[in-house]
Amino acid sequence: MANDSVAKLYKVLDVLENAGKDKKDIAKARKMLDSGKLEEALAEIRKLNNSTKTNNTEEKKKRGRKKKVKKEEVEKNNEEDKEEEEAKVTEEKNDVDNFDEEEDSIENDEDVEEDEEFEDGYQSIYNNYANSNENEEEYSSNNKNVKDESEAKNDDNEAGDSAEEENEDEHESNEEESENDEDEYEEDYDDDDDDNDEALKEWGIKEDDDVVYKEEEKKQESVFPEKLRNEELEKTYIGLLLNNPKLIVKYYILFDECYFDDQNLLNIYKSILFTEGGKFTPEIAKKGFSFSVDNNETYKLKQKLKFEVSEENSNPEKVYIELRKLCILSKSYLEEPREEVQDQIVDIREYELYDKMSPDEIKAAIVQVSVTQKFKQAVLSEDLTEFLEKGENNLTNGLELPFPILSSVFKGIRKGETMAFAMPSNSGKSRFTINISAYTAFVHKKKVLVISNEMSEEKMKLCLITTVLNNPEIQKLHGQKISKTEGELLEFKFRPNKDAKVNVDGEGFILQEPNETRRQFVERLKTVSDEFNKTIAVTDWVNNQINNSIYFINITDHTNDELQKVIMNYYYKEKIEYVFYDTLKTDTANIGNGEEIKRTATILSNLAQNYNMFICSTLQLTESTTLPINLTVNDLAVSRTVKEVLDTLCLIKQIMRDDLDKYEYSLEEVDTKFYELEKFKDPDARYYACVVDKNRAGAKPKVLFRLNLAYNVWNELGYLKLKVGE
Repeated sequence: MANDSVAKLYKVLDVLENAGKDKKDIAKARKMLDSGKLEEALAEIRKLNNSTKTNNTEEKKKRGRKKKVKKEEVEKNNEEDKEEEEAKVTEEKNDVDNFDEEEDSIENDEDVEEDEEFEDGYQSIYNNYANSNENEEEYSSNNKNVKDESEAKNDDNEAGDSAEEENEDEHESNEEESENDEDEYEEDYDDDDDDNDEALKEWGIKEDDDVVYKEEEKKQESVFPEKLRNEELEKTYIGLLLNNPKLIVKYYILFDECYFDDQNLLNIYKSILFTEGGKFTPEIAKKGFSFSVDNNETYKLKQKLKFEVSEENSNPEKVYIELRKLCILSKSYLEEPREEVQDQIVDIREYELYDKMSPDEIKAAIVQVSVTQKFKQAVLSEDLTEFLEKGENNLTNGLELPFPILSSVFKGIRKGETMAFAMPSNSGKSRFTINISAYTAFVHKKKVLVISNEMSEEKMKLCLITTVLNNPEIQKLHGQKISKTEGELLEFKFRPNKDAKVNVDGEGFILQEPNETRRQFVERLKTVSDEFNKTIAVTDWVNNQINNSIYFINITDHTNDELQKVIMNYYYKEKIEYVFYDTLKTDTANIGNGEEIKRTATILSNLAQNYNMFICSTLQLTESTTLPINLTVNDLAVSRTVKEVLDTLCLIKQIMRDDLDKYEYSLEEVDTKFYELEKFKDPDARYYACVVDKNRAGAKPKVLFRLNLAYNVWNELGYLKLKVGE
């Protein structure tokens, strides 16, 4: 057979290499075999064999030179006893000459024997190769009888082995006699000869079925988890195809789904496609594959698999289906970027009905996994006792808002939910967003994402500094007792220390001197204003809160798809689970379409549920005449259907100064003691009514806020009501 002959030629090259032949020429011959240039390889091997005598002659000359050097060293080191040494040298020279003559005789005999044996083996291989080309079709049709023929050959070979072993023993006894007179260099050389003689017998005309095949080593660590690896299945599939290449007509694996864990087996599969089964392989099965790169180890592995695998012990169709299923899973595993989905793909191997599933059903299962994984899953009947006793769950343990009443009725801000606060234009939606964001980030130490289509980065930064400076809860964290308005910060106004001798304006703020740069002014403020130094201490503190940062992105002219991708990007990149969106609007292309705002809200709601996020948005209220305490969803500037999607909706509107005396508030929802709304001289001090229009957690109270937008401080006072008769 062609492949058997090639395998023998590889053995011949191994023998020649062990015999010390030119490694460069041997490598050249191997390359010819790897490339399928068998006739050229045969010629190169014959050439290597013809160089045997030349190499032996050179080896003898080399040993003679070594002896000459040895003799000269003896003469040099023993000049004082020259006459005695000369006698010894003369005696040694005679011994050497006698030994060389004996060795020449032995080596000449070995050369003849080796040449004859090689020529016989070479000619046998060449004849087999020639015959295999003529009888390729016969080989394919009779492939099943290969093992039987091999066993018959084995019996003949065993008989020949006995005769060869007797000759070998006789040869070894002759060598023992010569070894008594050899020095260290010659002993090594003769040991090599012994090895070569054994190797020559191994590659001779006989076919040795007792060859111990070297276990193939993986070229690289597997990229697949244990459940997706089955090397034995791969080997069985390849072995079946090698023994019956016609099977490739039906049982082929397309390039896009071909994911062998063992790359050596993948290489053999390609060889089957184009060589062993080339005449049977459909063109569609070859598409995408390159030719195999065969080598000595590949041929050994082929022989091993052909010997070990048979159709009698393996069902080709079942093996093929199981391997295809495994390949499909492996492909999907590598292509899936989400680790949690990868785990679900691997778990398909553990499905109760996996063994009964077809490759197409495996594909469908992967799609099902990918879709199902988008949603939160659980077994409701599990862990009920722990759930009840522990009491720590999203129904009760949401993060506190800076507003006690709202925190109580909402059960905090809870991941998996969406919340919205609706206010009229220019009433503080962005400042309210920053207030809650800062509280979540610094008090609760959570990463926060603020998305805005209303305010720029600069305005948001200024508002954040104002909030952090003046918020009582955050002041407890940075330790600086200070009050600064947003306007003062914007105009860079700071009061001097009492003992500082500086120029101030009418309000008592330090003036920047003429021709004084901003940098020079800053350096001077450090020496004369504790208020400035406290402010810088706070901003430095904020800078160091890297683990609970407030991320910001300003999006304009955006689509719903872009909004979704922005949120998911920060979710994956920074593991952000608290998102604040100011202001909830439709796609740019759908402004004015009321139903589109619901579509946007639905997208946010799905993100919150599927990825366990809290997403809070602001909405726009109309400029209506509705009293703040009587606000309803009908006062939204957008479609009221948005309420259907949200978990929580609050409607907030300022109580005008002239109407303050119409309202009162209590500290408890059911109370008999009420308080008046005080009229402040500060125009920035305001009262806001907050109507909870929707709350999936329960109660829907009406709450009173007192706030100062200049300091961005929001205080929740209590439960709001109209006075009797109003």
